[in-house]
Formats: sequence, structure tokens, C-alpha cells
Amino acid sequence: MIGYVTLGTNDLPRATTYYDALFGSIGVGRFMEVDNYFVAWSPAPDAPAVSVTIPFNKEPATVGNGVMVALFMESPEKVDAFYNKALELGGTDEGKPGFRPEDANKGYYGAYFRDLDGNKLNAFCMIE
Repeated sequence: MIGYVTLGTNDLPRATTYYDALFGSIGVGRFMEVDNYFVAWSPAPDAPAVSVTIPFNKEPATVGNGVMVALFMESPEKVDAFYNKALELGGTDEGKPGFRPEDANKGYYGAYFRDLDGNKLNAFCMIE
């Protein structure tokens, strides 16, 4: 159902360096870009994408309160690795990897972080 998600940035070169490395860690590369404006990453042209952009209205990019991009991973190990890569690249912790609720041992397993611009993301998988 989701085609793509766009996150605002005030420093496109810094954001693209971050996401090139982060998405590269799971084998996802750039899908589309417009110089000095917009870059999108996707595993395939017909798959959902995540993009970063300088706001169209030329106003400063701001973080949406309550907005989060959730990225599906295939296993808890991949969630952990993606989260650790996000922090290694300068992202900040918003919730360490684990089950939610925390006393569960199956179901939703996720990890939360913010990118360099403060946008909140999450890596998750489902465990039966």
C-alpha cells in the first residue's frame, strides 16, 4: 500500500551520505534522484521507497511530532544490525531493540532511532 515516504533535510549531502551507508548495509541503493533536491532509495522500482528532500517551499525542514517511518526487516538479527548501523552513522537511540511489549517473547520486535536531521525511524520484524 505505501509507495514511498519522504523525509525533510536541511543538509542533503549529509543526509544522502547517511542513508547511502544505512540502506547500503541491507543491500538497498539509490532509486531516483534530482541534483541538489531529492534522493530516494528502494530495493526495486516497484517496491516502496524512502526519500530525503530539501522542502519544496524552501523553508527549513522540521521533524513531524508523532511521525515515524517503520522499515520491515526479515529477522531480529537484521533489526539489531540495522539499528546498530544507524547509531554508528551518527543516528540517536529512541528505543533499543527488543519485543514490544517488553515482557513478550513473540510478536512485534523493533528498534527505534532518529537520523541526523531528527526524523524518527524504526526497524521491525514479526516473530511467531
